[in-house]
Amino acid sequence: MKKIGFLSFGHWSPSPHSQTRSAADSLLQAIDLAVAAEELGADGAYFRVHHFARQLASPFPLLAAIAARTSRIEIGTGVIDMRYENPLYMAEDAGAADLISGGRLQLGISRGSPEQVIDGWRYFGYQLPEGETDADMARAHTELLLDVLKGEGFAQPNPRPMFANPPGLLRVEPHSDGLRDRIWWGSSSNATAAWAAKLGMNLQSSTLKDDESGEPLHVQQRKQIEAYREAWRAEGHEREPRVSVSRSIFALVDDRDRAYFGQDRDSEDQIGYIDANTRAIFGRSYAAEPDVLAKQLADDEAIAAADTLLLTVPNQLGVDYNAHVIDSILTHVAPELGWR
Repeated sequence: MKKIGFLSFGHWSPSPHSQTRSAADSLLQAIDLAVAAEELGADGAYFRVHHFARQLASPFPLLAAIAARTSRIEIGTGVIDMRYENPLYMAEDAGAADLISGGRLQLGISRGSPEQVIDGWRYFGYQLPEGETDADMARAHTELLLDVLKGEGFAQPNPRPMFANPPGLLRVEPHSDGLRDRIWWGSSSNATAAWAAKLGMNLQSSTLKDDESGEPLHVQQRKQIEAYREAWRAEGHEREPRVSVSRSIFALVDDRDRAYFGQDRDSEDQIGYIDANTRAIFGRSYAAEPDVLAKQLADDEAIAAADTLLLTVPNQLGVDYNAHVIDSILTHVAPELGWR
């Protein structure tokens, strides 16, 4: 059994071929797709966050809106760039969204990827301490967020407050019990996966990863997951961690599927650079008839090692088609693999 959800980047474009032509379209269609995915029996609705781009950026209003329209499906991010975040304000927003959802929030965070503008986090008011990198800043923001989410008081109360306070130091509100255990780290390397395990975060591994061995992506990710779980055990955490991987997977069951994705039948991993010094491996897309697809996915070692699979969806093709993409996997592929 696996949890199967979708991951949307929330692109919009005024292109005549796009069914998602504005920011309003992207947000409202994201809500509709989450509702449809829940009705189809999917387990999660996840959204990528990018700044200064025609994509989803501020996730918490969207997550809260989806929470209010659904009752079962997990809602989450994959991922929020922590270089841009105020950890205390983020804890308030996340706490509110989680309470509205009844404890269904799965919050994926990371140090982020190359963005649309140079050092975009500077425009959000952040400066690097001397001698530190932006990755150091992202991890410092993360550690503060994790501390705040414990729900322990840390702020000295005003002796003459406007409203009565509980005794002792105060925490940010609203606080949602259990959210601290539903924070995921989006890791692109074995080392940061082990760091996430040390801090008690779940693991998200995407469709790209630092190329650390020259092996296929799914093999490198499987080894990353093993390193993560070994580090988790070494820390002695009491709960079982969760691990997700993301994939572009399309079951070719009708003429639309073949027209859109038939050319990806022979897709392979690609090598590229996400910055001047980081060689990365980008995962292949899977596109085939359901019986062939099931055999291909059975050989993906990272999917086998993970408990959660996130299907990246082409959101600009519209809600109806993306619901069809999700339903095709749930109906025609997942049962063949024992995931349903």
